[in-house]
Amino acid sequence: MDPRDEKTSELVVAPHGDRHMDEDPLARPEKTWWERSWPTFACGAGLWSDGYLQYVIGTVNTILSDLYPDKYAGSTYSQNVSSIAFAGTVVGMLFFGYLSDHWSRANTLMVSTVILFIFGALCAGAYGAGGSLTGMFTALTAYRFFLGLGVGGEYPAGSVAAAESSGELEEGTRHRWFILFTNFQLDLASVASSLVPMIVVLACGENHLRAAWRICLGLGVIPPLSLIYLRMKLKEPEEYSREKMHKFPAWLIIKFYWKRWCVVALIWFIYDFSTYSFSIYSSAWLKVIIGDSAPLWKTLGWNTLINVFYVPGSFLGAFMSDWYGPRNTLAFGVFVQGAIGFIMTGCYPYLDTSHYVAAFVVVYGIFLAMGEVGPGDNIGLCAAKTCATPIRGQYYGTAAAMGKVGAFVGTYVFPVIVKDAGDNVARQGQYPFYVSSSLCIFSAFLAYFGLPKISQDTITHEDARFRDYLESQGYDTSSMGTGTRDPR
Repeated sequence: MDPRDEKTSELVVAPHGDRHMDEDPLARPEKTWWERSWPTFACGAGLWSDGYLQYVIGTVNTILSDLYPDKYAGSTYSQNVSSIAFAGTVVGMLFFGYLSDHWSRANTLMVSTVILFIFGALCAGAYGAGGSLTGMFTALTAYRFFLGLGVGGEYPAGSVAAAESSGELEEGTRHRWFILFTNFQLDLASVASSLVPMIVVLACGENHLRAAWRICLGLGVIPPLSLIYLRMKLKEPEEYSREKMHKFPAWLIIKFYWKRWCVVALIWFIYDFSTYSFSIYSSAWLKVIIGDSAPLWKTLGWNTLINVFYVPGSFLGAFMSDWYGPRNTLAFGVFVQGAIGFIMTGCYPYLDTSHYVAAFVVVYGIFLAMGEVGPGDNIGLCAAKTCATPIRGQYYGTAAAMGKVGAFVGTYVFPVIVKDAGDNVARQGQYPFYVSSSLCIFSAFLAYFGLPKISQDTITHEDARFRDYLESQGYDTSSMGTGTRDPR
């Protein structure tokens, strides 16, 4: 027997399993498909706004660099504006992860939605006293940090609640719906974050870029506003109402989950280290390949085409996760991504010309698509379903925070990697792919040998396994639960 499967065999045998199975939400025929699925949608769809507001800053950076080449391009302002939201996101993930376990999933989601709306609007209206450019850049940086707090809140509260709500969906489809309502939304947002600026720049004209960048940021506040109504109707997920803790035995939790958490967090760190850095700097790289004489909208158009590759990758990965399991799908996707990355490093001197820009976009797009098939789709799912409900917000939030630390580090390390290549333009493009591809191969082995098998009912069985462990350590589990479960 595969020793990795022994971990998961423990998940299906537990004295509390019968109680959970008797309360299977699927046993309630009066609920329609929409009644079962809309909580998952309402919880996860906020990630569209997160993705748009995170990714669009790469294009806004390009626009601001064109507008203010002396004061902004290549300055610390440019670097801080693109990366400071990651710092806010880390704080938000940790804080809201704690709140979602100790307070409420639904209320935490509402707070993060309001923060997204307020600071998204402030970013679009950033202004320096007396028209000061440095004041405007400083204000934009500060607003981006607080925006990150709201972005961070969506992850531990939204994704965790979506995972718990997906238990009401048909068995055999639960992984895909979780992914389609979470990571797939991020990927749709990545397309919008380059398509919308291209349309805005074409509509405004390159002589009115001051209006264009503000419009691009301002459009990101519409989705959070539209989600407020749905989220006001949200109730606490049944799993959360049944399993909520009031006293957290920290040492017992750490002893039980630290190895599994380390694997999830490290994979997430590596994935975000590469993905967010590539997404932020892709516009600048394309501009170098296409040439300075090309209009801005053309650079944005090619960038849109690159981001489109995320979508089929994420869509395919959602179904593969149900068919082959999240662990196997993650390992396969990231291994193939690494192999393609090494191919790109060898071909980069030929791809790095305006004549072969289409070939560059296609190969690079496939590289990104395989990242979505693997960790893009499945690392969040693994984080949400490899731990018990009472600590899921903190487990997920801290693991996701490690991912964002990776993204934050990547935005600073990638320019250093490029700089180490010297004046050789080909090597400036090759070095980042060497680093990322090596990390991809490492992640594939880490996922395959380090993650447990995740079934359709893993959440229910993991809760039972965790209860058994706590009871074996003398913890009183009779106090768990909110006492306010939905009688339906």
